[in-house]
Amino acid sequence: MAKVTAAMVKELRERTQAGMLDCKKALTEVDGDMDQAVDFLRKKGLSKAAKKAGRIATEGAVTSYIHGGRVGVLVEVNCETDFVGKTDDFQAFCRDVALQIAAMNPLAVSREEMDPSKVEAERVILRERALNEGKPEKIVDKIVDGQVNKYYSETVLLEQKFVKDDKKTIEDVLRELIAKIGENVKIRRFVRYELGEGLEKKQEDFAAEVAAQIAGS
Repeated sequence: MAKVTAAMVKELRERTQAGMLDCKKALTEVDGDMDQAVDFLRKKGLSKAAKKAGRIATEGAVTSYIHGGRVGVLVEVNCETDFVGKTDDFQAFCRDVALQIAAMNPLAVSREEMDPSKVEAERVILRERALNEGKPEKIVDKIVDGQVNKYYSETVLLEQKFVKDDKKTIEDVLRELIAKIGENVKIRRFVRYELGEGLEKKQEDFAAEVAAQIAGS
């Protein structure tokens, strides 16, 4: 069986705009044949998701989630029609996104929405740390780039691992929904409140707590 490389996954994603995990699975299924992988994704409907990304989505829902009276989330998710906005699949996705925000406390929906000053401050800290650890200066920037990408994966909602299935990101789950319902869907905005936020208090591991609740349900 042909080895599926990161470069192959990247190329297939650029050609189809399907999620990375879907691209890897497609390439694995067809033994690394790029054209067959494209066909595989088309048959699954996953490559169509990107074509819908430019369509206007102004319907949808504002969903709330309250965790133990201590964490509250409001999230707006948009779709194209009121009909789809009321479907079980769409509503379930909205609830999952609200749960994700409660558990993982993202800072923004996408990289583009991140506060540049926060990212730059993180980059400065990472660079100083790498230099203090004795890393060669000529490779420090490359090391920092990788660490900044990890920072994005932890703080950007679309790039976070899905709390219900850590083999997927929220973006992967979003693309699967778009492919399934045939409409563009966008996570527009959210707000998260935590009881006593900004005050000195005991830190809780909400991700672990939410995961435990899911496992027990």
